[in-house]
Amino acid sequence: MAEKRDYYEVLGLAEGAASDDIRKAYKQLALKYHPDRNPGDAAAEARFKEATEAYQVLSDDEKRARYDQFGHDGVDGALGGNSAADIFSHFQDLFGELFGGFAGGRAPRGPRRGADVRVQEHLTLKEAVNGTKREVSVRAPAPCDACAGSGAEKGTGRKQCGTCNGAGQVSTSRGFVMFTQPCPRCRGAGTVVETPCSTCRGAGEVDKSKRVIVTFPAGIDGNQRLRVPGQGMPGPGGAPPGDLYVDVELEPDPRWERDQLDLVTRVGVSYADAALGTTVALELLDDSSFDVEVPAGTQPGAVLSFKGKGAPRVDGRGRGQLHVVVEVKVPKKLSARAKQLLKELDDELAEPSVGKRAAP
Repeated sequence: MAEKRDYYEVLGLAEGAASDDIRKAYKQLALKYHPDRNPGDAAAEARFKEATEAYQVLSDDEKRARYDQFGHDGVDGALGGNSAADIFSHFQDLFGELFGGFAGGRAPRGPRRGADVRVQEHLTLKEAVNGTKREVSVRAPAPCDACAGSGAEKGTGRKQCGTCNGAGQVSTSRGFVMFTQPCPRCRGAGTVVETPCSTCRGAGEVDKSKRVIVTFPAGIDGNQRLRVPGQGMPGPGGAPPGDLYVDVELEPDPRWERDQLDLVTRVGVSYADAALGTTVALELLDDSSFDVEVPAGTQPGAVLSFKGKGAPRVDGRGRGQLHVVVEVKVPKKLSARAKQLLKELDDELAEPSVGKRAAP
């Protein structure tokens, strides 16, 4: 039998190396020589076992102290009776980090949360600005009424899974490492249905439609998503349900446009009102009335802005702006009297350098 190499030499370290350095050195070697990464390579497996043995000793303060004083003779007895599973269960946290699995010990068993459900809902701009409540239809699995969610035909029950013998887990060996995973037959439950329910075929659940009341907060915008906790699919075996996500879309509005928190609308005024100034009563999306002051000399297409009159923030901290686009109404048909008056007005307003206009 070949003589064992010095443990510090195996890990490429000097005596007195810090614990963190020992751990890092072993990680590198374990990744390099792990049997899963070197299938059929006996030399790599030997190096992996050698590094594991060195790490087991040098990572334990008591064993390391004996090794430093007596060499291999001081620790050989402590290693001789350990199986591969015993060794790797000691380093479960390390191998979970390296390979995403569990070396040796048992994988954690706990309730697995149900899947999330996603739906789309269309709101009017008025509903989005003011907030509203809607009944949203969600189709998701629900406990089967025929078997009360057990999955077993009435009068029968569940029996111990023969694949995992009720453990809910099965272990497989890959090289020098033992990996544990949920039993593929009972999916970790440890039991299986003896006679499946004829309604749900043993699933314990059937698809059903349910109505969920969703509150859309004032100020919500299109392309935003609401989360409704606990209204998604139920978790298996009584585990917590998932969440419901509602994607919001806004329907076009004939009078209003929205730009994030700002609202835009248009008002029409006559030529005289634009020139002399006027006040226009505007009905807002919350059904209140707001007086828009149109200053004298307002030009067509001018934009009047008012702070705090736009859409509210979802968190309630203020509102956006209201932008009012002024459109000047030009009459298409004029009486003879109106034409004469407009000519007189045009003559009155004409610049001195502008020639007189001929009468129509």
